[in-house]
Amino acid sequence: MDYRSLKHQTSTLFLTIFLLLILGCFASPRKSIRSRRPCKEMVFYFHDIIYNGKNFKNATSVIVGSPAWGNHTILANYNHFGNVVVFDDPITLDNNLHSPPVGRAQGLYIYDKKEIFTSWLGFSFVFNSTAHKGSLNFAGADPLMNKTRDISVIGGTGDFFMDRGVATLMTDSFEGEVYFRLRVDIKLYECW
Repeated sequence: MDYRSLKHQTSTLFLTIFLLLILGCFASPRKSIRSRRPCKEMVFYFHDIIYNGKNFKNATSVIVGSPAWGNHTILANYNHFGNVVVFDDPITLDNNLHSPPVGRAQGLYIYDKKEIFTSWLGFSFVFNSTAHKGSLNFAGADPLMNKTRDISVIGGTGDFFMDRGVATLMTDSFEGEVYFRLRVDIKLYECW
């Protein structure tokens, strides 16, 4: 076999492999994320009672950081910009604060804009019920003035090992700057 023939066969082989790879990419069936159905759907409520200097016994959250013009018992002016709040809130299956909790929402929120009422959330649902064991972890921006807001479900443990998806938040109740209740509609798209 001469050099020209070997060179031609090698280039033909590489061209064939390249074309097969290209065809394989286009021929493989792919679903878009939007067309996928969730593998698990759940709805929970979490109840946040901010410490205001007078409600220590019932408080489930506390201001741990504030801007120079703020303090640790009253949320700051300018849409609470600069406040950092840590929480350990009960999670219930309905919107009643006195219903038996199925777990705790534990984490923090940071009010991160002066111009508009918004925050950034990072928290976990830690379950302790007979229906669910383990945790789900959430993170994302929460533009509070929107009726519904989506944040990422970024993983989990126990019954929710490595699960991922989207949680839609909706403020279900708001009582001044002391209490709010969020409805959390969870749709998991990756379930192991």
